[in-house]
Amino acid sequence: EEVPDTEIPAASKKMSSISSPLRAIIRLRRRYWGQKKSRLHLELPREKSPEFGHTRLLQRQLSLNRTGLYGSSMSLFNRTGFETSQYFTFDTSVEQHAMKKCRRKKNRRKSRIVLYPDKTKRYLPTEEKSKAKRCLLLLIVIIFFQILNAIENLDDNLQKYDLDGLEKTMHREVFGQKLAVESMMELLKDYLATHIHNKPLVISLNGPTGVGKSHVGWLLAKHFRSVMDNDFVLQYFVMHHCPDGVAPLTCEIDLSEKISDIVTRAEIEEKIPLFILDEVELMSPVLLDTLSRFFEPNQTNEFLNAIYILISNIGGGEITKFVIQNASAELLHQQRGVEELLSIVQPVLIDVHPLWKSADIVPFVLLEKSHVINCFLEEMRREGLYPDQKHIENLASQLSYYTTGDKQYSRMGCKQVVAKVNLL
Repeated sequence: EEVPDTEIPAASKKMSSISSPLRAIIRLRRRYWGQKKSRLHLELPREKSPEFGHTRLLQRQLSLNRTGLYGSSMSLFNRTGFETSQYFTFDTSVEQHAMKKCRRKKNRRKSRIVLYPDKTKRYLPTEEKSKAKRCLLLLIVIIFFQILNAIENLDDNLQKYDLDGLEKTMHREVFGQKLAVESMMELLKDYLATHIHNKPLVISLNGPTGVGKSHVGWLLAKHFRSVMDNDFVLQYFVMHHCPDGVAPLTCEIDLSEKISDIVTRAEIEEKIPLFILDEVELMSPVLLDTLSRFFEPNQTNEFLNAIYILISNIGGGEITKFVIQNASAELLHQQRGVEELLSIVQPVLIDVHPLWKSADIVPFVLLEKSHVINCFLEEMRREGLYPDQKHIENLASQLSYYTTGDKQYSRMGCKQVVAKVNLL
């Protein structure tokens, strides 16, 4: 049967009405995918994996099969356009990566510099005051006041013992022993500056006979008895307190009890006792062992706060020899000479007993003739005699001397001065 001519135009009109919007949609999709492809082309690598191409072919076949649903109307379109175009896939990992980069770029563009109006004033943000700085400043102030208080306490202790007056007395009444007096006073000042110690102070006065060791001990005892109670000063003479007929054990018990009693009472009143032990060279080994136990640092607190003055002639021969050999070198008036003398005397003392390891040794050197003349002048003033210079020089020349060059050193020091003055 032939189809009437009136039905054909109606069908063509119907197909044209359907195909025109489809063409518009396809054109828009092509343009969208073309822009997207150009953007992805800049960001994605050019090399494509075989799996990617395989998925593309599958997507194209699916799209061609879907076009069969439209019937014969698809013949009006150009299928080559479908083959060249790109369609949506579910592989969104690459697209998401690209979109994230785009978002990052957009976010970076949003951050702009804040512009202030011209009429407003610009101020820096106010700095918050740290509390740590205040605490540090407070700590520094506390430490400063503690140091200042400690210095004041040191001055108070030294003023309590009046060491400046003792030093003036020593320089005035002890002749020819300037370095010995200075070193001894320095030791006393350092020790008496505080009441807390880790060991007792032991000073050993060594030298030949008649050079002023016992006189220094007498001056120390007199001074400390005046600034402290008499009960805190002990003068121990070996020949008097421990004569030859007494058993050494008895002397040991007597000396130990005296030291313990004085130290205990001095600790209660916060004072430092003074023990002057003369003629130590005559002490028995038992007494020396007893003394060495009091000198140890591992004791109770009251035994650590004490001063011991040891007076002996041990090392006097070595000191005499050193003085005579170095009389012309002027080493006796220099600190270097004192150090050399100590290096000679200390081994001799330690060889006698180990207690001298914990002692500060102060060597007393020989006296010159001018020092002996001063001893005569001082002794005559004490006795109330008129000091005639010629008469004094005549008395001084009667003593025996070591002669080295233009210097004369007394063999017995000022020991015979008192006997000579008593004969006047």
